[in-house]
Amino acid sequence: MLQPLSALRPTFALIDANNFYVSCERVFNPQLEKKPVVVLSNNDGCIVARSQEAKDLGIGMGIPFFQAKHLIQSHGLIWFSSNYTLYGDMSARMMALLGSFAPRQEIYSIDECFLDLTGMHRDAVSYGQTIRRCTRRYLGLPTSVGIGKTKTLAKLANHLAKKRVQYGGVFDWQACEPLMEDCLMAQIDVGEIWGVGKRLRMQLRAMAITTCRDLKYAQVSLIRQRFGVVLERTVAELNGLACLALEDTQISGEKRKQQIISSKSFGQAITTLTDLSAAVSSYTARAAEKLRQQDSICSHLVVFIQTNSFADQQKQYANSITLPLVVASNDTRRLSQVALRGIEKIYRLGYNYKKAGVMLLGIHPATQQQGNLFVADQHQHASKVMHVMDHLNQKYGANTLSLAGAGLQQHWRMQAAQRTPNYTTAWAELAQARADR
Repeated sequence: MLQPLSALRPTFALIDANNFYVSCERVFNPQLEKKPVVVLSNNDGCIVARSQEAKDLGIGMGIPFFQAKHLIQSHGLIWFSSNYTLYGDMSARMMALLGSFAPRQEIYSIDECFLDLTGMHRDAVSYGQTIRRCTRRYLGLPTSVGIGKTKTLAKLANHLAKKRVQYGGVFDWQACEPLMEDCLMAQIDVGEIWGVGKRLRMQLRAMAITTCRDLKYAQVSLIRQRFGVVLERTVAELNGLACLALEDTQISGEKRKQQIISSKSFGQAITTLTDLSAAVSSYTARAAEKLRQQDSICSHLVVFIQTNSFADQQKQYANSITLPLVVASNDTRRLSQVALRGIEKIYRLGYNYKKAGVMLLGIHPATQQQGNLFVADQHQHASKVMHVMDHLNQKYGANTLSLAGAGLQQHWRMQAAQRTPNYTTAWAELAQARADR
């Protein structure tokens, strides 16, 4: 039998920034408010974020941008290239602010976090409105707040807070009478439940479980038999029994990633080994930087390349190779040497390459590094060099100091024809205030 997490009735809040990428752009350009705005993926390919006004035009999530280009003229659609540096910094600021509203916080994604409001003895809805006002006032970001006895209910409450304007951006299941709770759940598709993906939704609908209410009152033994304990926990959480604990990122820090990937599509096709090596060297440097940020080292590195699978008229090729390191490391120079050996082995002449990347595996804390009797230990010296490299790049901007192997004329870099400045992380790109005459 599933047991509650504690005797004290838990209260969770999920705070989610509305249309996060678009909202970040609007913070520094208020003229975008109430206008249809979209943000595009790498190489300006697909739409990855939409304002509500853009959604109202029928623009779907993830569609190729060319399918919506006609709306630029007919409906004044505005588009931007992704600016992940800006979005990442705004996310860090938002999470730091939200973390001050509760003793425990779990950062769930770039624009979402859980707060533990257990035992705080406050009017939850009023407190949620305070959180929204502060986030809007201090950061300019609109948010929605969902509150419930479990993380699953908090997620579902956030859905209602965002979709139904009558709740003013905050919804609390605990303020609902049981009949009203069931009535609302009967109006929400089962696919909106946290953890219920497209495939699982189809399987549930085949069993006549089409709404949240249906799953809430589903036979637990049957759910466990057909789908396992994970969905059984979801059913318990819909009934108010907290089974999913909050991961305390505020105290213990973010979880150390078990794999790190750095991969991008090229702005234009690459055919030569020289250009491919330069791109892989650049991606390896970024992956190594992420590795050092979590104070880790890795023991294996994967390099992969592929052609454009959508170009049916071209020859297709994809390959990867896994390479072990003699001594685990986070040194950009050493990892780049290994990656370049890998790319030389899998490269084939005569193909138009569209994408490449590296993946770091065998990740563990740098404090647990094991030496090698036959290899000179240069870890301390390498750590100092990498510290200087990271410091300069953080202070003066990415790629201020980079490996020569990454090249100077990187014509393969992603297309970003409409990317806004890095308003919050680069002195030369600070927003400028002006008085309209």
